[in-house]
Amino acid sequence: MAPTLDAIRNCLEGAVPSAIATCAPDGIPNVAYLSQVHYVDSEHVALSFQFFNKTRQNVLANPRAAVQVIDPDSAAHYRLTLQYLRTETAGPLFEYMKAKLASIASHTGMSKVFRLQGSDVYRVLAIEAVAGDYLAYAPPPRSVLAALRHFSRRLTDELELGGVFDKVLFNLEQLFDIRHAMVLVYDEPGRRLYTVASRGFAQSGVGSEMPLGQGVIGVAAAQRTPIRITHMVHEVAYSHAVRDAMASVDATFGLETAIPLPGLPEARSQLAVPIVLDKRLLGVLYAESPEALRFTFEDEDALVTIADQVALAMHVAERDAETAEAATSATPAPAKVSGAAATVRHYSADDSVFIDQDYLIKGVAGAIFWKLLRDYTTSQRTEFSNRELRVDPTIRLPDICDNLEARLILLQRRLAERCDFMRIEKTGRGRFRLHIGRPLHLTEVAAG
Repeated sequence: MAPTLDAIRNCLEGAVPSAIATCAPDGIPNVAYLSQVHYVDSEHVALSFQFFNKTRQNVLANPRAAVQVIDPDSAAHYRLTLQYLRTETAGPLFEYMKAKLASIASHTGMSKVFRLQGSDVYRVLAIEAVAGDYLAYAPPPRSVLAALRHFSRRLTDELELGGVFDKVLFNLEQLFDIRHAMVLVYDEPGRRLYTVASRGFAQSGVGSEMPLGQGVIGVAAAQRTPIRITHMVHEVAYSHAVRDAMASVDATFGLETAIPLPGLPEARSQLAVPIVLDKRLLGVLYAESPEALRFTFEDEDALVTIADQVALAMHVAERDAETAEAATSATPAPAKVSGAAATVRHYSADDSVFIDQDYLIKGVAGAIFWKLLRDYTTSQRTEFSNRELRVDPTIRLPDICDNLEARLILLQRRLAERCDFMRIEKTGRGRFRLHIGRPLHLTEVAAG
């Protein structure tokens, strides 16, 4: 029985170089090495197009090729018979292969030479196992499928979205030995992602941002595709560098508003998986490791499944909060404040908020916080509901996929980290309470 592409997917990890054989119209063959043989699905692979060389000329003239791939664990050889279909120069497949090629190039010191021009998609016509003496198969150190089964069961009993985020990261470590990970949620108006939960880093980085389309995280989000890097990347835009991209649009850029994205000093493996529901981007689940070749295609498949569960949990949390009864208490609560007054500044250009001289938050979450503080100072209100926030035009929530629950979690956690006299606590589905411990002086800084 001929092997299937899924069964030999380990051969397509790039650990051992692959070779491609093509034939010119005059019958002269050509053999060359490939940078990538990328698994597309059970019937297709994609090969990296970098140079207009003899292989490229032959394929365009005679769209058949033979590719030899090798299993890095057993040294088993397989021969693929391929038919060229098309070349993609943009989109998820191209961006994935571009990111991976940049990693390979960086690792081998060839960043100036390796430039992906396109992703050549082929149909796999046949797979042949090449006879030979091979090593015995070594089972993986953990069963990914069993871990995924346990993971799914542990996640079903968590009702609060913040608990879902934390439990996901906890179980990634417990069940998959993924010790460094974070969850980022998409802010559509700002076209950026912000960190709402992290695990395994020196700093939590809650509130840190990544622009859409930048870095492994931003590209995975923009293209709605997982990206898995197996070597440390240098000299390319698949890194944690973000700050320059925000300078032109950030009204408070001269002030210190950049929260460092959590990360390892040297991440040799990275895996970013978009959190998507009904084609809508909700966020990104990201993991990294100091070990090279740490994440396999099975880890990628598992995190894609986990990201789908997170997307569903986010949807359910928003639905439950929306259908819950609005808070009924509009009676001013007795104030219990003491100490010196704290100055809270709000910059209307980007809704950034500072408490005294310390940056707290920006964007939609900043607009939410400013609304709460204004209501508190004018009427001593402390009880609020998600529903009233959604209809408040000053907050400017997006019409679709507002991620309000996630924004409230972000605000709640930033306050817990940065302010010892203000906090937010949940009081029920779609309801929360604001606690203030010191007098407040609010200052609005207009745009311009």
